[in-house]
Amino acid sequence: MTGYPSGQIAECYNPIMVKIYTKSGDDGETGLLYGGRISKADLRCDAYGTTDEAVSAMGLARSLARDTRVREILDRMQRELFTVGAELSTDPSKYEIMKGHFGVTTSEMVGNLELIIDELASEVQLPRSFIIPGGSPCSAALDMARSVLRRAERHTVSVKEAGLLVNSEILRYLNRASDLLFMLARYEDRDLILETLTENPS
Repeated sequence: MTGYPSGQIAECYNPIMVKIYTKSGDDGETGLLYGGRISKADLRCDAYGTTDEAVSAMGLARSLARDTRVREILDRMQRELFTVGAELSTDPSKYEIMKGHFGVTTSEMVGNLELIIDELASEVQLPRSFIIPGGSPCSAALDMARSVLRRAERHTVSVKEAGLLVNSEILRYLNRASDLLFMLARYEDRDLILETLTENPS
C-alpha cells in the first residue's frame, strides 16, 4: 500500500473487510447455495457460470446502448438472470429453502419478455437473410450476449436431462431472453443499413 501513511489507511478504508478469496475452491470444487459442494466441471457450474457470463456481457451492451429503453430492458433482464443463476446453483434438495429467500423464474417473467419482443418486432423491419453482427458497438455486444445466453440455455438442457432442473420455466426464460437480445440489437441499429449474408456472396 505505497503512498498511504499508516495514519491515513484507516480513514480511507471501511473497517468491514470482505474476503475476495476463500481458498475453498483450490481443489477444483465449489459450493452451492444453501449447502453442498460439486466439481467445477459439473453441469450445473456450466449452466449458472455461463448465465453469469451472459449477465456480464449484457452489462457491456448496456453501457454502450444509446437508447434509454434498451438500457432499462437490459437492466431488468440482468436482475432476472440473477434469479435464474440462484436457482441453477441450488441443489434440488435445498430448492424450497432457496425459495424462502429468492424469487423464482415464473411464466409471468417469460410472458413479459414475449410482450417486449412483439413490441420491438412491430417497430423494426427485419431483413430476410442472416445479419452479420457489428452494425454498431452496442448491437455487436448484444449479439455476443445473445450467443452466450444460447450457450447457457444448452448447458441448462444438460442439467434438465440429468434430472437436476427443478423449474422448467428457466429454460423458457433463457430461450426468450436470447430472442429478445436479438431484437434489441436490431432495434439499436434500426436506423442503419445492415450488412447481411446473401446466398451467393460472389
